[in-house]
Amino acid sequence: MRAYIRIGAQALLYAVLLGAVCWSVLAVYYGDLPQFWRVPAAAATGGLLLGSLVLRRWRKRLAMFGLVFSVVLLWWFALEPSNTRDWQPDVAILPRAEIKGDLITLRNIRNCEYTSETEYTVKHYDKTVRLSELRAVDLFQVYWGSSFIAHTMLSFQFGEKDFVCISIETRKTAGEEYSSLRGFFRQYELTYVLGDERDLVRLRTNYRNEDVYLYRLAFNPDVAGPVFMQYLHQINALNARPQWYNALLSNCTTNIRGHARPYTKDARIDWRILVNGFLDEMAYERGMLDTRLPFAELKRISHINARARALGDDPDFSQRIRDGLPVPEAVNFPL
Repeated sequence: MRAYIRIGAQALLYAVLLGAVCWSVLAVYYGDLPQFWRVPAAAATGGLLLGSLVLRRWRKRLAMFGLVFSVVLLWWFALEPSNTRDWQPDVAILPRAEIKGDLITLRNIRNCEYTSETEYTVKHYDKTVRLSELRAVDLFQVYWGSSFIAHTMLSFQFGEKDFVCISIETRKTAGEEYSSLRGFFRQYELTYVLGDERDLVRLRTNYRNEDVYLYRLAFNPDVAGPVFMQYLHQINALNARPQWYNALLSNCTTNIRGHARPYTKDARIDWRILVNGFLDEMAYERGMLDTRLPFAELKRISHINARARALGDDPDFSQRIRDGLPVPEAVNFPL
């Protein structure tokens, strides 16, 4: 019996060590090295780590492995994000918020004019809102590939027809493409795009041809107001000090949960926060969406692509894409 336990423990240890080897190789390959050095450096790292595992004694194996892995970790954590790169024009200007009690002035709200996904004229404007006039929060769920993964955005409504949408994204440099794998390895800075829905929504419905769903969330002002302020504090923090985006820990969905968690009763972790293509299903189960309709029917009518394409640059775009969408009766907001 002891022999089986020992073999099982060794197998588990090797699995952990091999996982560390894979992570180290990818971290070095995607790290801040000249392109010419990436493959040799990654190969050398993998060779040293694997070579340490064939030493005769376990103590030597673990000591050598720990030394090499520690060097990789020290180098990894020394990588610093920046606000001074050659950014793509749509994310070159960071938003910020000026907060004076109830009065909030939002600077650099993006509203690009698009002729295609990659051809656009960058425009920004400022807006002043009152926190006391916040009356609704809505969820956009955007499918850009697999049905398992989505991009999520929250939109905040002030008064009758003033909407502010915030999209948590990677801040890409000129000519850079998004890679899900690179998103795990400190390759992108984090940005919060403060945008007009005619930009953030129409970009996805009209030019990227992604499937966009709009859900009205149950509204609780005691939660929605503090969550909005958390967003603004993070926006200002990113102006002062950049942060890394992480596809697992700091992304468009986990950060929403992070902002809401201090103010909600139901912030328990759920696998659908990570596999966020099912986030709307989780929200429905928790009473955040209108449950008077079956979920399948709610999702069907929440698909807004046709409506958004028909509206174009209509000044009432935000109100009209919401026409006919049910608003939950319950008062709940437990992201």
